[in-house]
Amino acid sequence: VAAGARGENIEHLKLRLEARPPTLLLFTEPSEPLPEESKPVEMPFHHCHRDPLPPPGLTPERLHARRQLYAACAVCFVFMAGEVVGGYLAHSLAIMTDAAHLLADVGSMMGSLFSLWLSTRPATRTMTFGWHRSETLGALASVVSLWMVTGILLYLAFVRLLHSDYHIEGGAMLLTASIAVCANLLMAFVLHQAGPPHSHGSRGAEYAPLEEGPEEPLPLGNTSVRAAFVHVLGDLLQSFGVLAASILIYFKPQYKAADPISTFLFSICALGSTAPTLRDVLRILMEGTPRNVGFEPVRDTLLSVPGVRATHELHLWALTLTYHAASAHLAIDSTADPEAVLAEASSRLYSRFGFSSCTLQVEQYQPEMAQCLRCQEPPQA
Repeated sequence: VAAGARGENIEHLKLRLEARPPTLLLFTEPSEPLPEESKPVEMPFHHCHRDPLPPPGLTPERLHARRQLYAACAVCFVFMAGEVVGGYLAHSLAIMTDAAHLLADVGSMMGSLFSLWLSTRPATRTMTFGWHRSETLGALASVVSLWMVTGILLYLAFVRLLHSDYHIEGGAMLLTASIAVCANLLMAFVLHQAGPPHSHGSRGAEYAPLEEGPEEPLPLGNTSVRAAFVHVLGDLLQSFGVLAASILIYFKPQYKAADPISTFLFSICALGSTAPTLRDVLRILMEGTPRNVGFEPVRDTLLSVPGVRATHELHLWALTLTYHAASAHLAIDSTADPEAVLAEASSRLYSRFGFSSCTLQVEQYQPEMAQCLRCQEPPQA
C-alpha cells in the first residue's frame, strides 16, 4: 500500500512539473545575437561639409610662419644684446632706441608664437570658433608694445634736445649702427611673406571671381608674421637713420644733437608703419567685412541662384585675415527646392569668395518682407 502511495505521488509530481511554463536559465545564451552598437564610419562624401576634417596641428602656412618667427626671434635677440652693449659704450640714445625696438620685437614674436600654438586648439562648447582669433590678438599686442616703447623713447629724445649735457662715442656708435642695419636686413629677409603657394580653398583668400580665372592675387600671409615684418621694417628705417646720424657724429662731434633728432624723426616713422596692421586688426575685432570681400558682390551672387527672390540678414566677418565667414537668410519661391538652393548658394560662395564657413537659412518668400525693417539692407558706410 505504501509503495502504491509513493508511486501515485511521483506521478502527480511529474504532471505538475510538465504543467509549469518553461523558464530560462540565468546563464543561457540568447537565441539571437544582440545588435552591435553602430560606429561612425568614414563617409566618402561629406553630407554638409565642403572639406574633410582638417588634420590636427598647424597648417602648412602656419608651420612656415612658426619657422619664420623662430629664426627671426633668435636673430633679433642676439643683435639686441649687441646693441644694448654698444649703445651703453657709445652713450647713444639712438642706439638704445633701436635696441628697445628690438626688445619689443622679441616680445611680440614670442607672443605671436604663443598665439600660433593657441590657435591649434580645437573648438569647444565655449569657444565654438576655436582659438583662431588669438593670432589677431597677438598682432594687436605687437603693435601696442611698439607704440608704448616708442612713446618712452620720444620723451627721452625730447629731454636730450632740451639739455645738451651728454657725450657720444662716435666710433662705437658707427660700428653698432652698421651691425644693426645688417641685423634688420636679415630679419626682414627671414620674415618676408614668401610662404607656401597661395590657393583659393576654404581657408579664405583675397577676393577675386575664381570662376572667371583671375590672375595670381597677392597672398595676405599670416597675421602675426605680417605684424612682425612691419615691426622690422620700422626698425630697419630707423637703423638707417641712426647709421646716418652716427656717420655725422663720427666726423663732426659737435653735431651730437643728430642723435636725439634721428630718434625723434624715425620713431614717428615707425609708428606710421603700424597703421596698416592696426587697421586690419581693428576691422577683424570689430567684426567688419573682410578686406577685399564686398557686400554687394556676395549679395548679388546669392540673388543669382535660381529660385532665390530676396536675401536679408547677410553678415560677413573674419576671424583672421585668411579665415572668412558668412551667414544669410535666403527667401525662395514656393516652387523652389530648398535643398537644391542651399547646395547651389553654398557652392557659389565657397568657389567665388573662398569663405571658410557659410551658414545659410532657407525660408519661403513673403510679400511682407519688402516692408520689413529687419529685412532691409544695411546703409552704405
